[in-house]
Amino acid sequence: MDSSPTMEIADIVVVAIYFVLVLAIGFVAVRRANRSTVNGYFLAGRTMNWAAIGASLFVSNIGSEHFIGLAGSGAASGLSVAAWELNALLLLQLLGWMFIPVYIHAGVYTMPEYLSKRYGGKRLKVYFAVLSLVLYIFTKVSVDLYAGALFIQESLGWNLYLSIILLIVMTALLTVTGGLAAVIYTDALQAFLMIAGALCLTVISLVEVGGLEGVRIKYMDAAPNITGILLSSPNLTFSNSCYHHLSPKPDSLKILRGPSDPDLPWPGFLLGQTPASIWYWCADQVIVQRVLAAKNISHAKGSTIMAGFLKILPMFIIVIPGMIARIFFANELACISREHCMEVCGVETGCSNVAYPRLVMSMMPVGLRGLMMAVMIAALMSDLDSIFNSASTIFTLDIYKMLRKEASARELVIIGKLFVVFMVVISIAWVPVVIEMQGGQMFYYIQEVSDYLTPPIAALFLLGVLWHRCNETGAFCGGMAGFSLGAIRLVLAFLYREPHCSQVDERPSFIKDVHFMYVAAVLFWVSVSVAVAVSLCTPPPSKEQISTTTLWGLKKRKQWLEKDLTMMQPLNQNGNGTKDNGETRGFSLQNGCHHVSSTVVEQGAVEVQDLCSGGGDKGQCMKLLAWLCGLNEQPTKAQVITDNEEERTVDALLHEPVKTGFILNTGLVVICSIGIFFFIYFSW
Repeated sequence: MDSSPTMEIADIVVVAIYFVLVLAIGFVAVRRANRSTVNGYFLAGRTMNWAAIGASLFVSNIGSEHFIGLAGSGAASGLSVAAWELNALLLLQLLGWMFIPVYIHAGVYTMPEYLSKRYGGKRLKVYFAVLSLVLYIFTKVSVDLYAGALFIQESLGWNLYLSIILLIVMTALLTVTGGLAAVIYTDALQAFLMIAGALCLTVISLVEVGGLEGVRIKYMDAAPNITGILLSSPNLTFSNSCYHHLSPKPDSLKILRGPSDPDLPWPGFLLGQTPASIWYWCADQVIVQRVLAAKNISHAKGSTIMAGFLKILPMFIIVIPGMIARIFFANELACISREHCMEVCGVETGCSNVAYPRLVMSMMPVGLRGLMMAVMIAALMSDLDSIFNSASTIFTLDIYKMLRKEASARELVIIGKLFVVFMVVISIAWVPVVIEMQGGQMFYYIQEVSDYLTPPIAALFLLGVLWHRCNETGAFCGGMAGFSLGAIRLVLAFLYREPHCSQVDERPSFIKDVHFMYVAAVLFWVSVSVAVAVSLCTPPPSKEQISTTTLWGLKKRKQWLEKDLTMMQPLNQNGNGTKDNGETRGFSLQNGCHHVSSTVVEQGAVEVQDLCSGGGDKGQCMKLLAWLCGLNEQPTKAQVITDNEEERTVDALLHEPVKTGFILNTGLVVICSIGIFFFIYFSW
């Protein structure tokens, strides 16, 4: 098949219409969102419904690295990579039913803040905040930029860096001006575009290849024509030791595979990859921040169910098209030598990552190519805006606020927006490094790096939520033990990279024979064991630390409410916001629950407005700057509420009507059953 078609005028028009729609929705969200408060900017005022959050969860996860990486791994190794999507389907429900109720009860914005409230001290909070930002750069932003650049290069032939800078600037503009509300609203449109475009490509390619049965038969025969390639390019060489790498593996049509499989050993996946994935789905700021923006716990659970159903799609609309791409382009995707790979895609280690772009440009008609280009841009922008917003939240509330405790609420919002700009600059500067370093299967690169660093974090969160006896000393020792071992293994993995099939593999046995998922399992259980042992040998945490941050505390709260139903009755306010003992507590309350001193909010508004106005009439430039930063919006007047009113706010967020609970629990059973069925059916 001809892989040379390029974008035409009609395709460019479709892309332009997409940009107009996204920007329009984003700026409407800007006008509706209250960006002057921390709650309004970082958690969208907690006004999001289940459908918008479910779509945002899906789009935030399915970035350009999924279209490039999942399809590439599908082309290289078959269905095994779909295991991560089905696993996510189940872990999303763990988030909605176990973690989110605890996070709401604790009243936290960020995951480092939860660790600080649960364990006390600052060590774990800073450790997790810094590690999260590092992971964002090395496994998210950098990979997204490379994936987006690869697609642009394949489809448009535009200047690589100019295109990336344009995309990042537009993404940052939406995030900086609108906060989480703009991110979630634009994600809803992008989810529709992604699914519609990818479904079109899937249907067209399936018809061309002869349906799923055609994929099953033809994929197993999709090997390159070595003789033809060597005849067409006499300067190329071929080593017989690479022959067995060029044909699909016998179990390519299975998801979970044997214990020694180099792609997906089932014991390693269940015992190592699953705990490591808990970090991403239950403790990563990008994901959790969206669910925390829900109106209440019912909408939060509904969003995870919806996202779970959407996570069924990638296996059919991304992985299988990647396998179809190998059927059509076996001579290119399964390149026979380093020289051949450089000739095909410019990367020595392999060309499977170009599977999806090649399929799009060859299979899609004019106009629909533009739609798919819009889908890829949507994936890139959505993933980046999610990362920028969440990273700025972590930096602002967990690092900057710790260094500058007297910072006003308005100052925190401004710093968050400035940090987005900083992330943009770093991301652009990192692009050349990504292009030089990245090779092979992109998706497995992401998982390998994550599996060496995140299992200790998953252990700390699981112990924090499930076991109220775990204390700060035990958690810190367990986290450091797992992190130290993982960091050493990561360094060794970079030093001893897998050689090309034409070279002798001289790596140490514990590097080449131990899959990274087994390493993740060891790191997780070492972290758990050390944390448990040290916690039992040291004093238990105080009741204040565990009363709102554990399932135990949440259960105690429900028992207490059942005994004292008067808490649900209207409170008799004395008009001055004071408790009986005269103590006054100030909160900035917008749709519930987050604590910012009213004095800080008012002073912050005065300080920032004075700074920007310069004491005189504002010029047009200053007015534009003030609008971009949300400074010309009057901050919501702070309420001073009592402890009982605060309790009622949390009760309202956690309240779940009986009928709603029944519907949600039914959905939970259905989605989990579907996930387990797919695991069994495609691994048999």
